[in-house]
Amino acid sequence: MSKPKVIVTRKWPAEVEAQLKALYDVHLNESDIPMTAEELKHALQTADALLPTVTDLISADILNVENKRARIIGNFGVGYNNIDINAAKAQGLVVTNTPHVLTDCTADIAMLLLLMSARRASEGNRLIRSRQWTGWRPTHMLGQKVTGNTLGLIGFGRIAQAMAKKAHHGFDMKILFFAPSQPAQNIIDDLQAIRCKTIEELLSEANFVSLHCPGGEATRHLINEQRLKLMRPSAHLINTARGDVIDSKALIKALKEGWIAGAGLDVFEGEPAIDPGFLELDNVALLPHLGSATEETRVAMGNRVLENIGAFFAGLEPSDRVV
Repeated sequence: MSKPKVIVTRKWPAEVEAQLKALYDVHLNESDIPMTAEELKHALQTADALLPTVTDLISADILNVENKRARIIGNFGVGYNNIDINAAKAQGLVVTNTPHVLTDCTADIAMLLLLMSARRASEGNRLIRSRQWTGWRPTHMLGQKVTGNTLGLIGFGRIAQAMAKKAHHGFDMKILFFAPSQPAQNIIDDLQAIRCKTIEELLSEANFVSLHCPGGEATRHLINEQRLKLMRPSAHLINTARGDVIDSKALIKALKEGWIAGAGLDVFEGEPAIDPGFLELDNVALLPHLGSATEETRVAMGNRVLENIGAFFAGLEPSDRVV
């Protein structure tokens, strides 16, 4: 019996690619150059499974291509707003993601950005490298204290809870959160967390605001000019969720005009393109979408995809099916 054919859209960790070679008739992307829309259509026509990443836009036009052979899309990432889920469902395609395994590493990056922004670490690094530092002085590069201050989380899923745990138990931070659903009481009790009734309430009370909500139309520009103006002048905004949750132009204006003290961003609207306005600012820490970028996590994400497609081809229900 022939092996199922699998097409992988980007380069994956070598350990996972070796398993794919052993288990499937696999086409790997050795060049790591993103596939075009036409190449993605061809992949759906010639493979039993397409394994994209969160940066591959799998639109309705791509999914509606005629003569599809693929029956499952195994997305490499916890987010799946890169895929037109309604179109996939209408086409009878199974879609899976890779939750759970990247929780702590993404929360680590959120804490890193919080600390970098609060203590002006990016700015300090640039000062040293440009050989402009003239020595210690009492009023030089004053930032904001992290320990004991208030962290507000918009969204309170696994990653937000992991960040809250690090912040509360490690930095004695007070935890506020806004979420559409009520988390388990034992989690709230452990963190001594306070649920805000509105985003506006959270923004006005928190010293640090970290975004942990999904992307998509429902949350596009959730943080806009009006809401940024509710934040404290000494506050910082952290985003490790999705770039389009923030109105980039509004945030650049807020940072330029001092509505807030700083920001830390790991994701961007339209990435890898970044609004050049961010590059002109000293009070923003920028990272190239590193949330899950550890060897252990990326291997675990790949293994999660393998488990999902393995179950599917065995006639079982994939653990991480989203449609």
